[in-house]
Amino acid sequence: SEENMRRAIGMAEAVAPSILWLAELEKGLSGTQSSGSTDGGTSARVFGSFISWMQEKKSPVFVMATANDVSQLPPELMRKGRFDEIFFVDLPTYPERVDIFKIHVRKRSTAGHARQISDEHARQLAEISDGFSGAEIEQAVVSAMFDAFYKREELTAAHIHRAVTETVPLARTMKEKIAELRLWCRSRARPASSAYTETKVTGERKLEL
Repeated sequence: SEENMRRAIGMAEAVAPSILWLAELEKGLSGTQSSGSTDGGTSARVFGSFISWMQEKKSPVFVMATANDVSQLPPELMRKGRFDEIFFVDLPTYPERVDIFKIHVRKRSTAGHARQISDEHARQLAEISDGFSGAEIEQAVVSAMFDAFYKREELTAAHIHRAVTETVPLARTMKEKIAELRLWCRSRARPASSAYTETKVTGERKLEL
């Protein structure tokens, strides 16, 4: 693991200027505090090498990371000089959901046939999908396409409407967990959107464009 970290850092610097993207960061670094009793301290040493490089690097490598639960990350990783800003990306707002529906329907176009939905239908779908994540909206469109194909029909907003109403979003299934995460981020992170609106599913105030 330590050798792999050195090789990864070396590669990022070799192709600089570059962007180093780290996905689901908490999965790899959340266990460093118990590393001494679980893996002989390997995780702690890898983590130490990584944060030292972030602090002292001279090469133009811009580091970005995502985390599903930022509260699990070690505090020494979060200070300025390593990650300068923490942004909280909430569930898509109403205008964002309108765009997401249109994007995923258009994405399923073929060379000979363009698929799209009207602005009015996109707004109706966005209204009933409050609390949906972008991934859940995409899967609703995919499910609607399967239903339309099975019935030998062209995809319509009605197929997507049915798929949305049959989906239970994670914001409802894990309502308490998401509310806890929002509370943590409210005073510890910068929002990725602006202005507030009411969220029907969770009963929280959330950001809207």
